[in-house]
Amino acid sequence: MRYYPICLDIQNRTCLVVGGGSVGTRKVITLLNCGAHVTVVSPAASARLQELANNGSIILKKRFFRSSDLANMFLVCSATDNQELNRQIHTEAESLGMLCNVADRPEVCNFILPSIVNRGDLIIAISTSGQSPAFAKKLRKDLEKVFGNEHAEFLKLMGAVRKKLLRQDHRPKAHKHLFEQLINGGLVDMIKAHQYEDIDALLFETLGKGYQFKSLMHE
Repeated sequence: MRYYPICLDIQNRTCLVVGGGSVGTRKVITLLNCGAHVTVVSPAASARLQELANNGSIILKKRFFRSSDLANMFLVCSATDNQELNRQIHTEAESLGMLCNVADRPEVCNFILPSIVNRGDLIIAISTSGQSPAFAKKLRKDLEKVFGNEHAEFLKLMGAVRKKLLRQDHRPKAHKHLFEQLINGGLVDMIKAHQYEDIDALLFETLGKGYQFKSLMHE
């Protein structure tokens, strides 16, 4: 296995995207959704990027890339159709010890971006290690049919239960069997079917008083 799979926290990190087309726009949206502070450098920009710049969501510099643009950046994504520029950005980012991704060019990346299924706090990443992005896309579409919004609600519920249990007892290991009972009790299927009385019954049976679906989901 060549790649080391991780989930990266980029909340409030400064990130650079070089390129203002459709690929660059997608990368910007993903970075913003993860809480990054994004700067885009491109002589031309999509309407969406211009809109984001106008409302202050990103910094947009409508010009060609300069080496100084890498200063103080946590990571850089290059999304241009200029392969010489992409390689230059990769080389300079490497010299600075930065994370660098070049769209569709895994040979000049030190990290690649997986295809993602996102259901709230559930993130399923699919990677073919750069060998077949088309197959990763197919797998993503297949998994999107299996994992629905009920999984997002389930994780929100489990997070609320965990938080409440930890307020009472700061021994996470002591709660392991309780979560296993909830998971194996069919909570996901109950949430999908909107069987809230059954959910509350399972919560009471497993955790006792004070655990109701609606109140936990609004904590």
